[in-house]
Amino acid sequence: MHGLARSPNLLILMADQLTAGALPAYGNAVARTPHIDALAKAGVVFESFYCNSPLCAPSRFSFLAGRLPSQIGAYDNAAELPAQVPTFAHYLRRAGYQTVLSGKMHFCGPDQLHGFEERLTTDIYPADFGWTPDWSNFQERPSWYHDMNSVTQAGACTRTNQIDFDDEVVFSARQKLFDLARSKDRRPFCMVVSMTHPHDPYVVPQAYWDRYEGSAIDMPRVQMPIGQLDPHSRRLRHVCGLDLQPVTEAQTRAARRAYYGAVSYVDDQIGSLMQALKDTRFGENTVVLVLADHGDMLGERGLWYKMSFFEPACRIPLIVHAPGRFAPRRIGANASLVDVLPTLCDLAGPAAARYATDLDGRSLVQACEGGAVEDEVIGEYLAEGAIAPLVMIRRGRFKFVHSPVDPDQLYDLNADADERHNLAEDPRHAGQAAAFRAEVGRRWDLKALHEAVLLSQRRRHLVYEALRQGRYEPWDFQPVRDASRLYIRNDQDLPDLEAMARFPPAGFG
Repeated sequence: MHGLARSPNLLILMADQLTAGALPAYGNAVARTPHIDALAKAGVVFESFYCNSPLCAPSRFSFLAGRLPSQIGAYDNAAELPAQVPTFAHYLRRAGYQTVLSGKMHFCGPDQLHGFEERLTTDIYPADFGWTPDWSNFQERPSWYHDMNSVTQAGACTRTNQIDFDDEVVFSARQKLFDLARSKDRRPFCMVVSMTHPHDPYVVPQAYWDRYEGSAIDMPRVQMPIGQLDPHSRRLRHVCGLDLQPVTEAQTRAARRAYYGAVSYVDDQIGSLMQALKDTRFGENTVVLVLADHGDMLGERGLWYKMSFFEPACRIPLIVHAPGRFAPRRIGANASLVDVLPTLCDLAGPAAARYATDLDGRSLVQACEGGAVEDEVIGEYLAEGAIAPLVMIRRGRFKFVHSPVDPDQLYDLNADADERHNLAEDPRHAGQAAAFRAEVGRRWDLKALHEAVLLSQRRRHLVYEALRQGRYEPWDFQPVRDASRLYIRNDQDLPDLEAMARFPPAGFG
């Protein structure tokens, strides 16, 4: 019914804390993800794709805005994305798209839409400033942050907070697809469906736990004594309470098994959404993107969760599925989430692309078509576990990580995929390391950035404490559901109402 329009529909399927290495499409031999596998087989797979900040909110804000965290104040999980910063929802909406969000996006502050015309669910995380870190008091672990219970108590259950949320997210998104199919509004749509799985805690419903019964769960590849960890990794152990709750081998295996179960849950939801896309007859003219906000260390180096520029925490999937537009291929060049906005605008056409300027990313459409792409990723980490800015440059085979308070790290990922050998002080790589250090000096004023982060933290602590005094007015998004317009009501003739609700219409088969 919908035919091929000049501007395609855009469906973005986002998982939370999904490391690329957990997917068969990226070489994993344990996970069972038939729906993602099918999308990868028929799509464009970016093999070296990264988040720009390995933490939920900063990564998502860079994804939405096409800008690095330092450029938009997206420092941590309680940072406010300024309402004046355009997102791809703004660009696409101005170009004539319907823009819809179902699920998590971790917006903090009173703007809970950021260009989306419609939001179908509330968020799973709070919208206030209560999760603001404090670099001036690093030794005190924040009570609201990760601890190791997520690992030590891993296993099966009947129900969780996250299952409640994602079931609602996917149901609402499927229903919206059917509503769009029956609507008289013929604008193309951009819909983001953002699930919270496979984010910890590592607990899954029994059926997903049982899906891996008898499977040989792979264990972390890199075991490293605490004394050999880099200083940032040792700080992460402190902030996550790893030094207070040692993790056993059995607990590690259970946590990884539950994580794979959660990955399969995500895969099932993606299968359900792809079936809805087919049932609504949108499939032929919809570009589908599968991606994540960041990865998960999953016990590598004894570390868990994210907050690091090691590969498991920052390398994520990007699959672009549009068989009518792009032939299946795999792309080895480095790319990142800031590239998504210009890519979506490029797909949408000139009306969107001409406004998408002053960005830190570049369009990947040419790469999807088989052309070349700039082989570079820039990363920043400015949140929990840090005491000063941490920056990363990934170009070609090398990754360089720098912080003013720590020794540099340089890895050749072609020769050392597990990042076991730091080449920063190796005389044979002195020139490479010096060139990266010089580039860091040109790209960032790290002293000024450090001061900006500290000032933002102080301001947000003050605002949060003030707003908790007296009458509290929450910013959390409240979905509006007008029951007077649902199902059968007496302000419409029943035959007309039933005819409009039927899809496809009678006689169209």
